[in-house]
Amino acid sequence: MIVMTRLMTCLMMYWAVIVLKIRVKTSFKKDLKRASKNTRYNTALLKELIDNHLIKTGTVPSEYKPHLLQGNWKPHMECHIQPDFLLIWDVNWDEKELILVRCGSHSELFG
Repeated sequence: MIVMTRLMTCLMMYWAVIVLKIRVKTSFKKDLKRASKNTRYNTALLKELIDNHLIKTGTVPSEYKPHLLQGNWKPHMECHIQPDFLLIWDVNWDEKELILVRCGSHSELFG
């Protein structure tokens, strides 16, 4: 049911651009601070993705391999900014709010 709702929402977003409010979790702030100090991570690409796609549509292009997470991370979404630089986010459509949850490598995020 959640997947179908998200799919329908994503399809509707192609016809109308909605600018979402941003809520940044403390964990994301800490992750971003750590990532900005590491030259492996392209934080400019992360900012560009958030500004050009997530805020406007709540989704990202397929080239970033977006997918729903499972288990404890359900119903958050994840995408690959770089092969080992991930972004985890969620969208509260009722509040029109983008929630930035975490960013970092696979091992940093999933242990």
